[in-house]
Amino acid sequence: MLFRVPLLFSPQPEGGFTVTSPALPELVTEGDTLAEAFANARDALVAVVELYADEGRTLPTTVTLPNSGEVVWSDALVETP
Repeated sequence: MLFRVPLLFSPQPEGGFTVTSPALPELVTEGDTLAEAFANARDALVAVVELYADEGRTLPTTVTLPNSGEVVWSDALVETP
C-alpha cells in the first residue's frame, strides 16, 4: 500500500539523521546515512500502520493517497555523489 507521509530528516551532531513525521508522531527512527534513514523510515511506517490497525485507529487523512487517477505530489530525497 502507498502512503504520502511527510518526513523530517534532522542531521545529528554525532553524525547520521533522526527521522520523524509531523503527521504520525509515533514514527521515529534514525540512520547513519540518508539512504539508511530512509529505509528505516519505511520500516517504521510499517510498524506505525500496524499499531494503528491493532488499536482500531484510522490513519490521518493526510497520509492516505487520493482516489485512483488523481495526481499525487511527492517530494523526494535524492543524494548525488
